Amino acid sequence: MKKHRKYFTYIAFVSLLLFVSGTGNVFSQSQNGANIVQGINPMYPSNDVWITLSSTAKPIAVAVPLGMLTYALIAENKKMKLDAFEAIGGLAIAAVTTELLKVTVKRPRPYYTYPDIYPDHYDDSYSFPSGHTSVAFATATSLSLTSKKWYVTLPAFAWASGVGYSRLYLGQHYPSDVIAGALVGAAGAYASHWLNKKIFRTKVKKQL
Repeated sequence: MKKHRKYFTYIAFVSLLLFVSGTGNVFSQSQNGANIVQGINPMYPSNDVWITLSSTAKPIAVAVPLGMLTYALIAENKKMKLDAFEAIGGLAIAAVTTELLKVTVKRPRPYYTYPDIYPDHYDDSYSFPSGHTSVAFATATSLSLTSKKWYVTLPAFAWASGVGYSRLYLGQHYPSDVIAGALVGAAGAYASHWLNKKIFRTKVKKQL
């Protein structure tokens, strides 16, 4: 019961933090956040490293759980199969939450408000929170929770953090968008982890 309360407390805290950061000064578009982006974002954001990192977010977020599921089915590994479904669940929760927040908060991309922020391309979707960062941190957190190995966790979070930074470099998001995306992704992974542990793993244990 204590563990369940811990998960719910964590998710509730994240939800409150997202509400505050998303609604506070949304329409004034915090100048401090814009200043940070301006300090990172060049006039021509063409660095291949950050462009590539940004472009890997969604493909890797999908490829990781599908790769886990494929291996689990071939090897008949029940634990890996549950881990794969947990990662898929975390990704789905994070993606849906991200879209709901986008259409609720309706924050414009920073370059529509500040002409001295230069994007790699123009995007008509809303800015808060960062979808790329959300799915990246959902994936990294799920890998951390299921593998519990530092040589998996560290590279996963390094990659996710790189994705978040790339979104600032490319002028696509404010820092609060990226932070919120990371929180949404992590919360989605924790929620899926709790559901997996509570429902599916309990059923597997009863069958053994």
